Amino acid sequence: MKFKNKVLLVTGGNFGIGRGIAHKFAAEGTHVAIVARNENRSKEVVTELVEQGLSAKSFQADVSNEDSVINMIDEVLENFGQIDILVNNAGVGSSRSKIDRKDKPGKRWEIFRGTNLDGTYFLSAHSLPHLSKQNNSTIINISSTATFHGNWGLYGAAKAGVEGMTRSFAAEAAPYGVRVNAISPGWIETSSEQTAVAQGNSDGQWDMPPSLLNRMGTPEEIANTAAFLASSESSFITGQTLIVDGGLMIMDYPSISSLEVVGHRVFSHSDRYETL
Repeated sequence: MKFKNKVLLVTGGNFGIGRGIAHKFAAEGTHVAIVARNENRSKEVVTELVEQGLSAKSFQADVSNEDSVINMIDEVLENFGQIDILVNNAGVGSSRSKIDRKDKPGKRWEIFRGTNLDGTYFLSAHSLPHLSKQNNSTIINISSTATFHGNWGLYGAAKAGVEGMTRSFAAEAAPYGVRVNAISPGWIETSSEQTAVAQGNSDGQWDMPPSLLNRMGTPEEIANTAAFLASSESSFITGQTLIVDGGLMIMDYPSISSLEVVGHRVFSHSDRYETL
């Protein structure tokens, strides 16, 4: 029970990574405030947790709207009395952005910036006074390896802003004893539909492997990372972005076919290991 009687506020906690984080922290003794725009799905996650004898409650908010965030935080405090851990997970990706081909550039940027970047700012700014009242409180932002790839466009730009904001808030929050870090996930399997779209074909095979480990990550693996960053085990870590991508970002994909022929000899392999 690593976080017994602490209060976690997780945005986008009704699906995927957010749901995995809610389950992980609840199992560690945390009272979980699950925040989402779709409250019906949030209530389903709350039911899952309560049926296991864990503590959770759903709250509705549009994180891109400052007044909505303020009202939601007030409700969380009324129910739980405190906030110890904030996970800014809510985000809008390319497939769920609902951008129309006729939308102007300003509208497109507003959509990606609103939930991904503005939401992180509003939650962090309005939670900080309450986090500062607790011991060992933390903010964890969920970024993306899309920050490295131009092909992810405005989504990647907004997430790059999240990582910059992580460093800025770490400096601002340090005098209050609040640590601020980010997690940058690679390909994470949140649903079979999402996996099928990512694979881009109908035979269940990848055109390119999603990681060095030849699989996608799981929400539970991101949740484990969040638990580490929120715990005393990471007490001297702040202002950092931890990439959790199964080695995706270190790969030079055009070299894969060559490496399959050459093998490990380019680094450390030799004939003495051929029998292993």
